Amino acid sequence: MNSTPNLNLSRRHFLKTSATATAATALASLDVGRFAHAADSDTIKVGMIGCGGRNAGAIVQALTADKGARLVAMCDIFMDRIQEKLTHIRKARPDQALVDADHCFTGFDGYKRVIEASDVVLIANAAKFHPLHMMAAIQAGKHVFVEKPHGIDPAGIKVVRAACELAKQKKLSVVSGLHSRHHTGYAETIQRVHDGAIGEVVAIEENFLRAPYGITERKPGLTELQWQCSTQYHFTWLSGDDVVQSLVHNFDRANWVMHGQPPVKCHGLGGRSTMVESVYGNVFDHHSVVYEFANGVRMYGFCRTTTGCYDEDSSIILGSKGRANIKRCEIRGEKPWRWQGQCDPYQLEHDKLFAAIRSGNPINSGDYMADSTLIGIMGQISCYTGQEVTWEQITASDFAYAPKPEDCRDDMEPPTKPDATGSYPVYLPGRTRLLA
Repeated sequence: MNSTPNLNLSRRHFLKTSATATAATALASLDVGRFAHAADSDTIKVGMIGCGGRNAGAIVQALTADKGARLVAMCDIFMDRIQEKLTHIRKARPDQALVDADHCFTGFDGYKRVIEASDVVLIANAAKFHPLHMMAAIQAGKHVFVEKPHGIDPAGIKVVRAACELAKQKKLSVVSGLHSRHHTGYAETIQRVHDGAIGEVVAIEENFLRAPYGITERKPGLTELQWQCSTQYHFTWLSGDDVVQSLVHNFDRANWVMHGQPPVKCHGLGGRSTMVESVYGNVFDHHSVVYEFANGVRMYGFCRTTTGCYDEDSSIILGSKGRANIKRCEIRGEKPWRWQGQCDPYQLEHDKLFAAIRSGNPINSGDYMADSTLIGIMGQISCYTGQEVTWEQITASDFAYAPKPEDCRDDMEPPTKPDATGSYPVYLPGRTRLLA
């Protein structure tokens, strides 16, 4: 794996090595956001942390958003994945994919080299590492796009909040991959709900029921660690499991409907019923979570990853005078309405990010990205433990799935191993304890 230099030079070290303390002080007072791209104002260097399907899509959208953007660095656990995605990107944006062999990095430390080479960093790898990589990029003065979920445990979300605050101080842009916020139809539907089109909100139903996601067969020669990283959605220590991964978009829309007021508590149940083979790792295959808000509104969240079952992906808001189906951009009841437009929220989020960088007017998704993710985390932990979890508990907790992101190494042993049958152990509701 590539060795990496220590990029975490402290401000004290910078002051010591600057020509004069006066010059250093003047530099520190500058608007970092205005200088967070190349000296050539027509070029913005972009780097990718993670080379899965989502980031391969995100980089094409980023390059489409700004004709001066150039892909200059990539990292992933696997070099063959980097090369595969680079081929795809070069076909889509041949004049903007300028990555050479010296800027393709593998291993858990590859993110440091990508950050060093870039002005803007796109983070879409295993969600365990999103907080660490996000903070490192912002500390280095780089703009950030970070995919959902923005963490998998309470400790990670505390890092996300701190990173977003630091970005504000440095006047850097942070854009979340919670793309619903950029969907014109969703926005108009929710605004109509806020304006009373369905009366008072009575309840919320959120569904993401589907077949298992991203199933891959184990390739010969992979170590146990490499195998788990290659199918990270199926291991809790990397992905946080399905409530966090899949329902986070739903919970973000609900959070939006509820004016950013998080639920006060939740109780959940879940387990693994049919998807027990080793290819499914140690995640649950079904979850149900009931959340309660301070005003008495209840939200019901359901997700399932099993084959041969009924599927549904929906966000339904039930009101005293009607109902809103956000994903259909539709309202039924006393004031029926349906949005007829079209938009691509995945593209719009990058359009807005690069416009903000060019204008020097940074945007920051921190007001909702941490809360929406934490709503999912509290539900997941409730399902794992079988216990009621309150918002007060989850925000105060420092719980983190081991190992810590910064402690992960290329030669380490993964925290979970298969048993004699090849299946991985799962959490046991009623017996598992995670929160102090």
